Amino acid sequence: MDIRPETAADRTAVHALNRAAFGQPVEADLVDRLRADGDVVLSLVAVEGTGADEMMLGHVLLSRMAAPLRALALGPLAVRPDRQRQGIGAALVHAAIDHALRHGWQAIFVLGEPNYYRRFGFDAGLAAGFASPYAGPYFMALALDGDLPARTGDLRHAPAFADLG
Repeated sequence: MDIRPETAADRTAVHALNRAAFGQPVEADLVDRLRADGDVVLSLVAVEGTGADEMMLGHVLLSRMAAPLRALALGPLAVRPDRQRQGIGAALVHAAIDHALRHGWQAIFVLGEPNYYRRFGFDAGLAAGFASPYAGPYFMALALDGDLPARTGDLRHAPAFADLG
């Protein structure tokens, strides 16, 4: 398996992967909208094989947030249904975190399953002081490179998230 940045040639496969992984088009459409709006900071794909034999296994996206610190939103994270529970998602999350660290971001926020995301260091307690429409036990933060430089304030995801309903 190889993890690499998404290319323009991957977009159709990324859309199909997200649709299959979530069983609906909402997350796939979110990725397309984030891309179109210019809010994507990083989009990584996990692939197997090369050239015409390359198979898309997974995808993760980091997008810009308006926040009192340099913060990103992680998601969607998608893995082909027939390849889930094989470490592909974890590898993508680790690669996204490493990228954010190398580029001077201070935090990553995620809305997701606590039992899954806690293994990467995400913590609902770190996100609790921030005002967000997603606040609650499934909204978590990861402090990059130490502690969060701010513990309170308003957080706003990219506008495309507002359409999720």
